[in-house]
Amino acid sequence: MFNSASRNAAVLLGAAVVTASAVLPAAAAGHAPAHRAPHSPVVVGAVQYDSPGRDNRTNKSLNGEWVTISNTGRTSVNLKNWTLAKDSRHVYRFKNLRLAGKSSVRVHTGVGRDTTRDVYQDSRHYVWDNKDTATLRDSHKRVIDVKRWSGRRES
Repeated sequence: MFNSASRNAAVLLGAAVVTASAVLPAAAAGHAPAHRAPHSPVVVGAVQYDSPGRDNRTNKSLNGEWVTISNTGRTSVNLKNWTLAKDSRHVYRFKNLRLAGKSSVRVHTGVGRDTTRDVYQDSRHYVWDNKDTATLRDSHKRVIDVKRWSGRRES
């Protein structure tokens, strides 16, 4: 029969095994956890990675490709110096944009005049592919949200 001390030791050992089994696979696979920010109401929303019509690299076609950033919270968030990136070569840095609560902004690929609802990466080339990842980081370079897609029209 277990006494109280033995029972406590068994519970602690069991908790340690459960914790180690959750942590070790990620470490063993060589994956370092991303530096994540505390929970944020700002998320990557809808994505239009394949602009409608022919991909002829006109500004209209480039601006048909976009990623939506949504503020699901009630209070506004200043996105100044936040980034939306595909990789290290394709990074859009937000200027001084205050995203109101319960609202969204579309980040278009092509050239245009920024407003509170639409901003432009000023790119002359398509950014997003049929299989891609968009990473949103705050001004401290902490990952806020990640959106992946593959082959579907919008995700």
